[in-house]
Amino acid sequence: MMRVMTQCIMVLLLVEDFNMQLKMLVDGGDMKPGPTVGQQLGPVGLNIGQVIQKVNEVTKGFKGMKVPITLDINTKTKGFDVLVSSPPTSELLKKEIGVEKGSGKAKDIKVGNISMEQIITVSKIKNPNMITSSFKNTVKSVVGSCISLGIIIDNKAPQEITSDIDSGIYDKIINEQITEVSDDKKKSLMEHFKNVKEQQDKILQKEAEKKSEEEAKKAAEAPVAAAAPASTPAGKATAAPAKAAAKAPAKGKK
Repeated sequence: MMRVMTQCIMVLLLVEDFNMQLKMLVDGGDMKPGPTVGQQLGPVGLNIGQVIQKVNEVTKGFKGMKVPITLDINTKTKGFDVLVSSPPTSELLKKEIGVEKGSGKAKDIKVGNISMEQIITVSKIKNPNMITSSFKNTVKSVVGSCISLGIIIDNKAPQEITSDIDSGIYDKIINEQITEVSDDKKKSLMEHFKNVKEQQDKILQKEAEKKSEEEAKKAAEAPVAAAAPASTPAGKATAAPAKAAAKAPAKGKK
């Protein structure tokens, strides 16, 4: 009896050995064949074309974003399943406001104005993967991600929105998980960000003009500095003749 049980356990372990997982980060709905994909899938013996087709099918809802996936592979049968994880919060936020990248100067330059309803949309996607005690905390985490990206929320800085959440201003929209944005609010957000962008463009233009003036000034000063003669320390030019004059009388005495 003991021998039979041992054999069963060994079979189970052998079955487990046929399974492996391969984690990848792909372009949603747009995975393409290439050297990297070949290096990852080739040794496993999977049909690369079939994998790409399946991955693109299950990730098409995240088109334009980087999506983490896991291939659950049976190395014996060459069968596989595609497990899709939610994209990074930053990718979801950028998609919501229609930008390809965040701000390189998040403190001074803003790239978009997102609604709280859109924040709820992203939070609902991320919540199953978040280790938080409540949906409200997930929302606050998503709001925090807007800071480094340079995204304002409901015409306010993310830090202000966090305070508003703590004070209960957004309890209704969070508790009911409202994701629809009214046309009037969309228009208001667009107009506000238009004004923000105009102010930013003026500042950037002034900075560019100032930098251009400084570079022109340096370029003008460079030839003058190069043409200036090297200065000779005072006293050295007359020191040698003085010594020569002192030695001359000595030669005359001989």
